[in-house]
Amino acid sequence: MTETFTDWLRQRSEPDWTAVVRHPFTQALFDGLVPTESMRSYLVQDYQFVDDFLALLGSALAKADRYTSRLTIAGSIAVVTSEENTYFQRAFDALGVGEADRVKPELDGATVAFRELMYDVNARGSYAEVLTVLVVAEWSYLEWAMRAPSTLPENFVHAEWITLHNNSEFQGWVRWLCGELDRVGADLDERERARCLRLFQQATRCELDFFNAHWR
Repeated sequence: MTETFTDWLRQRSEPDWTAVVRHPFTQALFDGLVPTESMRSYLVQDYQFVDDFLALLGSALAKADRYTSRLTIAGSIAVVTSEENTYFQRAFDALGVGEADRVKPELDGATVAFRELMYDVNARGSYAEVLTVLVVAEWSYLEWAMRAPSTLPENFVHAEWITLHNNSEFQGWVRWLCGELDRVGADLDERERARCLRLFQQATRCELDFFNAHWR
C-alpha cells in the first residue's frame, strides 16, 4: 500500500506520538483512577483550548478549497459548541470548579504553548497547515480513546471523556480530517511538506507536554 501523507507525518513524529496515545494518564482514565485534583486541573486547562480550537476550525472553514469540505467542518463546529461544551459544564459542576477557574484560570506552561501554536497557525497558516494541527489534536485523542476497554469507569467524568473521543461520529470526523490532509498534501511541494511536518511534530509534543503536566 502507498504511504499516505498523514502516515508519513505520524511516523516521523515518534516516539512522541506513541507516548501521547499510550500515556499513563489515559490508562488511569480507563481504570477510573485519575486523582480528582489531576482530572480537575486537566479539564480546566483543556477547556481553555475550546475558543482557540473553534477559531482554528473557523480558519479551516475559510481556507478550505471545496464547498463540501466547508460543510463537514461546519458540522464539527456544531459538536464542539454543543455536546462537548455540555460535558465540560457538567464535569465542572461535579468537580466543584468555580466560575473563575472556568473562565480565566492561571494557565500551565503546556497550555500556553499549545494555544500559541494554534493562534499562530490560525493567523498565518495555509489550509494544509491548519489541517495538520487539527489532525494531531483529533487523531491522537481518537487513538488513545480507542484503547479503552469495553467496561468503562463508573464516574461519568471519566467515562464520557472517553466516549466523546471514541464514537462513530468522532471516528468518521477523524477519518475525514486525515483523508482531507492526505488530499491537499498530495499537491504540496517539498518546502510545504516540511512545514507541515514541523507543525505535526510540534503539536504532538504539545499534546505530550499537556498530559505530562497533569500526571505527576
